[in-house]
Amino acid sequence: MELNGKEELKGAVLHIVVVGFHHKKGCQVEYSYPPLIPEEGHDSNNLPEEWKYLPFLALPDGAHNYQEDTVFFHLPPLTGADMKCVYGVSCYRQIEAKSLKVRLADVTRETVQKSVCVLSRVPLYGLLQAKLQLITHAYFEEKDFSQISILKVSVSSHLSFTVKCFITKVLFYVSPVNRLVGALMTVLSLFPGMIEHGLADSSHYRPKSSVSENITTGDSVSRAEDLVSVSITDIANATVELMGEDHTTSTVKASPETSTPARENTQLKPPSWTSPDSSESDWETLDPSVLEEGTRDSETGGSGGLEHPETGIPVTVQPRGLSAGPGGQGAVSQGLVSGLEEDQYGLPLAIFTKGYLCLPYMALQQHHLLSDVTVRGFVAGATNILFRQQRHLSDAIVDVEEAKLQIGDPELRKVLGLTTADLRFADYLVKHVTENREDVFLDGTGWEGGDEWIRAQFGLYIHSLLSSTLLEDNEKLLADWGAPFISAWRITHNYRVWFINKHPAMAEITPGHPFQGQYSAADLKLRFSHSVQNSERGKKMGAAVITTSRSVVQTGKAVGETESVSLTRESCFSWSESL
Repeated sequence: MELNGKEELKGAVLHIVVVGFHHKKGCQVEYSYPPLIPEEGHDSNNLPEEWKYLPFLALPDGAHNYQEDTVFFHLPPLTGADMKCVYGVSCYRQIEAKSLKVRLADVTRETVQKSVCVLSRVPLYGLLQAKLQLITHAYFEEKDFSQISILKVSVSSHLSFTVKCFITKVLFYVSPVNRLVGALMTVLSLFPGMIEHGLADSSHYRPKSSVSENITTGDSVSRAEDLVSVSITDIANATVELMGEDHTTSTVKASPETSTPARENTQLKPPSWTSPDSSESDWETLDPSVLEEGTRDSETGGSGGLEHPETGIPVTVQPRGLSAGPGGQGAVSQGLVSGLEEDQYGLPLAIFTKGYLCLPYMALQQHHLLSDVTVRGFVAGATNILFRQQRHLSDAIVDVEEAKLQIGDPELRKVLGLTTADLRFADYLVKHVTENREDVFLDGTGWEGGDEWIRAQFGLYIHSLLSSTLLEDNEKLLADWGAPFISAWRITHNYRVWFINKHPAMAEITPGHPFQGQYSAADLKLRFSHSVQNSERGKKMGAAVITTSRSVVQTGKAVGETESVSLTRESCFSWSESL
């Protein structure tokens, strides 16, 4: 554990932390191993500035309503650290104070609430959760929270269609936190390689004090003018271009020197100035004209064109030198543009980079991030109702409890709308997952309908989608994916980063939607069912049908009871006469 005079945990684990709730100070770090700040002790309450939200993430809002809970969260890297993202897993429990063997002076309430948290350099969510639940249980069973040695030993021995919405700002909402993070991470797992390699840059934000106190009003205004702006108007114009009605080229402002959009809009604004964490911010915005030049060079066979801003290496072809395994498909190599570990298909997509955050759980103290101009977009989870009430800060809200996706902007709903082929795909998944099995003892053990099978279907969906976008004069083919969606996606950062490289393995993927084909009566039924479930008029119609059916049932019961009474009376009368 000793290295150069400093305590360190080997392997994936950076720190193990105990967070408690103090009746006067609120959530605070009570213990950390190794110390979060090397110069201070294990019991220090002080935190690095980048991790000031750690106590509120590890001990979630409303935790007192549950006996135990689990939280997944992300933290930004510390200054000078050789990592991009810190992955946190926290197990929360509460215990009655009267059951403690040793009751410290600061325990003044009837219950004691604490979380045991692990900070890791790699995203081992499930493994960490399984081990940490056992460790937390053992820690609480001691009924003496001063016995922190059990934490050291345990850590050393055990720990060595929402898919389309990810072009915008998405908020997941449900309680408790373990349901929230479980649902959000399940959706992320549908994107090939996303959890393993795609979240490295997903927590690059600054605490509120670092931004608000150091930036003046004038500076904020000047910087806001340099932001990339992608509005619904830009998306609509791009849709017209794709459908062949207008051949003008829509431009997106990537830097002060590039052209300005027709309208100013604050939606989806990544910063174009150079950040202290990266010298490639302007490069990574990737103006569309740069892509066009790179494409022309590759078509003419030229070796010039786009080069990496630091190394000067051409990036029109994805490097294969680092690949290993059968056919070069199994290994990953670092993408020259995205900086992520990519496979030979260019996946995972660079969604959570350059100001697009992934925060499986957000504390109330992080609420300002939703409206921060340096945040280009987000996929975040929350349990506090204040997040859901402020709908204007999110483009889409996923209510996990009610299994509903709420999108307020009609234009955005149109962009994200499911096509007939998409509905066939969804129906195919639902049928295989929910169909009755003949043998209940084998239910869930087969390949079809299982977790990996579902991920494989979404993997095929995404690979086919990417392959379809590479073809020229393919408007009819892209119609199965939705022209508005394709147009909106093509001007996003993650698509430009993917498109700028050539990925040899994509030649093996057949273009076209996996569920393309002629319309049938079954398609009409699917479309009608989808419209009834998702449109306001359809919801009202459905509610009216339910109300009417209840009235009919109640009326039927009343009529049946009346007839039953009449028959009973007649029977009694006949029986008395026979006597």
